[in-house]
Amino acid sequence: MRNETGEQARPLRSGLTTGSCATATSLAATRLLLTGEVSDAVEITLPKGKRVQMRLEFCRLLGDGAEAGTIKDAGDDPDVTHGALLFSQVRLLDTPGVRFKAGSGVGTVTRPGLVLAVGEPAINPVPRQMMTEHLLRLAEDCSYSGGFEVSVNVQDGASLALKTMNPRLGILGGLSILGTSGIVRPFSCAAYIASIHQGIDVAKTNGYEHVAACTGNASEDTMRGVYNLPEIALIEMGDFVGAVLKHLRKVPVARLSLCGGFGKISKLAAGHMDLHSRHSSIDLPQLAGWAAAIGADEALQEAVRQANTSQQALALASAAGIALGDEVCRHALEFAQSVVPAQVQVEVFAIDRQGGIVGHAGAFA
Repeated sequence: MRNETGEQARPLRSGLTTGSCATATSLAATRLLLTGEVSDAVEITLPKGKRVQMRLEFCRLLGDGAEAGTIKDAGDDPDVTHGALLFSQVRLLDTPGVRFKAGSGVGTVTRPGLVLAVGEPAINPVPRQMMTEHLLRLAEDCSYSGGFEVSVNVQDGASLALKTMNPRLGILGGLSILGTSGIVRPFSCAAYIASIHQGIDVAKTNGYEHVAACTGNASEDTMRGVYNLPEIALIEMGDFVGAVLKHLRKVPVARLSLCGGFGKISKLAAGHMDLHSRHSSIDLPQLAGWAAAIGADEALQEAVRQANTSQQALALASAAGIALGDEVCRHALEFAQSVVPAQVQVEVFAIDRQGGIVGHAGAFA
């Protein structure tokens, strides 16, 4: 168990994701294979261009490959993987490209409805992209024309995964390798809510009457694409939609666009102000009821109730021609309108994991 955070106020320290750890360790192991260089630290480039240096615990040859390891540092975030040893093992292949394997302590997807297909190692798309880009760049520098097999491992990952949602989602055998920005931002409700309020205040003060509150990077990118809003008008609300809606009572703007993943928007539609899984959960029977209200037959309603995830429920409804995304957004819109002042025009977007719009409700689109 991690030590308690001290009472004295201090800036919270950010950390690096398991995806960043996997990128650094796979790069070091590959460099050893291609150049013979043993590294004690390695520099990687994060998705938004920031370069970070990561210390290694080991970097060594291993049978027909090589491995390198690092200790996951989540900063001040209460992450179950903080302090865990993450290591990557790399083998060279004759065919070009990068192939990923779930090593010890990394889970495998066993149920549909997730971003990864059944049978795939639980290494999410952005970490895969990070590793692929770094390894292919190194291959080009070394004039290497073959490929790589990367096995990502987390020591004691199987037991750590029992403290996460992975078993319920059907990710078995270990943890997921995660991250969209490469950085772990420390979880502090008060600090996060204060930053949301500050973002709205700054936008309003600078004359921006249309703000978009987004749950993450993908929803921000969607709002940029729809409205070409500047950074100052994009509010990173994370799971704290209540912090946005309530603050607009004090600092109203003319227009508010809310954007998030379909699952999170379904929680808002159910009246939840905090969209984190610790505080709210997706109500599949309620989704089935909303589907029924717009024409879903009993078979589809039952399929939605039995779905593994909200994404699978949405896919089932879409395949049957039932606009569940729009219906969920309509309920979310009604709830949001019940909280903000009447002069604030509100709309709601729901997106899929690729940032595509799967639902919308509101007066201005």
